[in-house]
Amino acid sequence: MSGLHFDELWKVRLLDPDASARTQELKDECKNFTEKMDRFQQLVDGFIEVINKLAKCVEEEKLLAIGSRNSIKSMEKHRESVQQQLHALIMEKRVQLERQAKE
Repeated sequence: MSGLHFDELWKVRLLDPDASARTQELKDECKNFTEKMDRFQQLVDGFIEVINKLAKCVEEEKLLAIGSRNSIKSMEKHRESVQQQLHALIMEKRVQLERQAKE
């Protein structure tokens, strides 16, 4: 129903009082929803920040682990090299010993 309406204070209104009340209720619900969405966005932003910090820590630990693994591999190769050198030295000494024993 359109036309002029009077509120409880007898002021002239263009909207029906029920429509006006529903409009105000919708406005309040929208404001409440917007506030909840803002709070949700803050929570999400905080969560993303925590996850990014955690990812950075994980990446640092991963790099440390890779470095440690490479260091261990290097030490293993060095140990094998030293072992081969010692084995060659032993063989050389045996040959010298055999030569001296024949003399």
